[in-house]
Amino acid sequence: MFRQSVQEENGITEGIIWKQLLIFFFPILFGTFFQQLYNTVDAIVVGQFVGKEALAAVGGATGTLINLLVGFFTGLSSGATVIISQFYGAQKGEEVSRTVHSAVALCLAGGVLFTVTGNLCASWALRAMGTPENILGGALTYLRVYFSGIIFPLIYNMGSGILRAVGDSRRPLYFLIVCCMVNLALDLLFVAVFRWGVLGVAVATLVSQAISAALVILALIKTDRSYHFDPHQIRFHTDLLKKIIRIGLPAGLQSVMYGLSNIVIQSAINAFGTDVMAAWTAYGKIDGFFWMLMSAFGVSVTTFVGQNFGAQSYGRIRKSVRVSSGMALGTSLTLSVLLYFFGPYVYRLFTSDPVVIEQGMLILRTLTPTYFTYVAIEILAGAVRGTGDALIPMLITGIGVCVLRIVWIALAVPVWPEVRTVVLSYPITWSVTSVLFILYYLQGGWLRRQIAKAGYAPEVR
Repeated sequence: MFRQSVQEENGITEGIIWKQLLIFFFPILFGTFFQQLYNTVDAIVVGQFVGKEALAAVGGATGTLINLLVGFFTGLSSGATVIISQFYGAQKGEEVSRTVHSAVALCLAGGVLFTVTGNLCASWALRAMGTPENILGGALTYLRVYFSGIIFPLIYNMGSGILRAVGDSRRPLYFLIVCCMVNLALDLLFVAVFRWGVLGVAVATLVSQAISAALVILALIKTDRSYHFDPHQIRFHTDLLKKIIRIGLPAGLQSVMYGLSNIVIQSAINAFGTDVMAAWTAYGKIDGFFWMLMSAFGVSVTTFVGQNFGAQSYGRIRKSVRVSSGMALGTSLTLSVLLYFFGPYVYRLFTSDPVVIEQGMLILRTLTPTYFTYVAIEILAGAVRGTGDALIPMLITGIGVCVLRIVWIALAVPVWPEVRTVVLSYPITWSVTSVLFILYYLQGGWLRRQIAKAGYAPEVR
């Protein structure tokens, strides 16, 4: 028999919400920090030891394509995370176990599919995005090595999602710290010492991701609780697979729409040349710290809502949303101020090229003051998805962010062909989508529908 006691594991369904949110949030925050640092190290090493062409090769178009596939699977696997958190909050240990093994089976199937697809389509995709010839070779090398080992980040993301769903946000942090340190050491060895260039960064990434995947699987194997993983029990449980896909597929498609819109933006950026591409790549690493913070808040609120929905504690759902929103807003405003004034010093970590820094600061000072417009999207989408309502958040985000962003690029950039015009697509679409999410959340039908679908007692106001 599996042991399960929500009270022993965490205080998500009990206790003071803001304290429990912070206890859960900070390991996720530091984990995503190390994940961002992990990605940033690659850019710093090649930018300093190889040059701006290599910097553009390991970011830009390659990062966009990787995020497209990995983001789709991460969204799809979030269906398993939501289901596990709900079962765990309701103390249904056997259902937690069945969901874990279905999720790992899905992960393995996705790894095989993406390895084949990524390697076959890499060259075509880079050329379709207008990647310059002087960058194409390095970008293709990086992608082929990455896709050959793409199963490792998929396993890590699925495994860490399972741990976070049951309230364990610490061990994913520890695994990422180890992964980051290994990546840094191998980057310096392969690039600075062996002079392997882009290939060195790619191999370092593959090895470090393999280690993180092994660590998270080992953690799931060693536990005796309901989320214990037994390799011999890997199989698809049809009823749970349908639930995972029902909740996760909209999130995966949403990520794909984000990715496609980013491909359109990257193609527009490519038209401005290598200096702007390098500046955009470096900004993407800097900007990653904002997404790190928002993602940590989003994961926290989704888990809180999922477990409290399973426990039928509806009041705690709404309060956790209010507390998370206040924290996220304060954090975004603070980061905006810091980056706006200290951005030039951060850019010098990546390059000493004055033209690249100038273009980068134009991008940074256009976007950072508008970070606050994104907060409602992350928090409210995470909360609604935590109850199992994934379709409407996908439609709101797909239309408000992705479609509108593509329309802006298609209509505005030909009229005002400037880097700033491309960059403005972000705050415009964030603002529109935030308003849509606020209206959807406040009308409350999303929660009533999910309560009725689960057969729970209705919310008492």
